[in-house]
Amino acid sequence: MWAICNPKADGDLKPCAALGKTLSRLSQPTILTVLASSEVPLHGYVIVSKAAESPMFGGYKPDATGVYRALRQMEENGFVTSHWETPKAGPAKRSFELTVAGREELRRWIDSLACYMTTINELRVLASDALGIRTPPPPTCKGA
Repeated sequence: MWAICNPKADGDLKPCAALGKTLSRLSQPTILTVLASSEVPLHGYVIVSKAAESPMFGGYKPDATGVYRALRQMEENGFVTSHWETPKAGPAKRSFELTVAGREELRRWIDSLACYMTTINELRVLASDALGIRTPPPPTCKGA
């Protein structure tokens, strides 16, 4: 079921949205996880590439504009810091690094995600009851 939510075209997003796979709020813990996993600051394009490898994006690159927007918001919130690298050759590149506050935020996300899982499981049971069926076992999801 989740396998259909690795869109290759804009038209593929509708069933993904209906299944919740495009929850933009989950971009933040994905980005925070990518940064927490690195010992060095990361350029934005590296964050986008590593986010694509996460279960949230299933091998497909997220919208870079959305990632940069999230990074700016996280910087305003004090979760990341950034600095510009200006090499002698080539364009300037912005690198991002997790702050102590960002690590604390990621720790809060760990609990929030567990609560989401509990709530989603409860909703699965209610939806199955509404259809008069037994709650099916969870499907095998891509990336799981």
